[in-house]
Amino acid sequence: QVQLVESGGGLVQPGGSLRLSCAASGIIFSIYVMGWYRQPPGKQRELVTAITTGGSTNYADSVKGRFTISRDNAKNTVYLQMNSLKPEDTAVYYCNGRKLGADYWGQGTQVTVSS
Repeated sequence: QVQLVESGGGLVQPGGSLRLSCAASGIIFSIYVMGWYRQPPGKQRELVTAITTGGSTNYADSVKGRFTISRDNAKNTVYLQMNSLKPEDTAVYYCNGRKLGADYWGQGTQVTVSS
């Protein structure tokens, strides 16, 4: 059974930091492209960042320079370090694992940026 389990969300003040984690099980983690998506209130889900099997990364323009994705294949875990958080970063953040013929999602973790 495939599971992606996110953790690390919460309430943070503007300018603060959070680190999200996504632990995967039931898949050969190292062969999956891993990504983080988010869905702000009342809006569609959007790609935040992704990391390939070789470690290449891409970021949405809105988070470049503030967010960093990384992966630890030995721990089957992908991370999202979020710095300089803004109220507009408030959303449910979802972990995604993808390869040809497979696409898996976590249950999501809430991030709220508010004073």
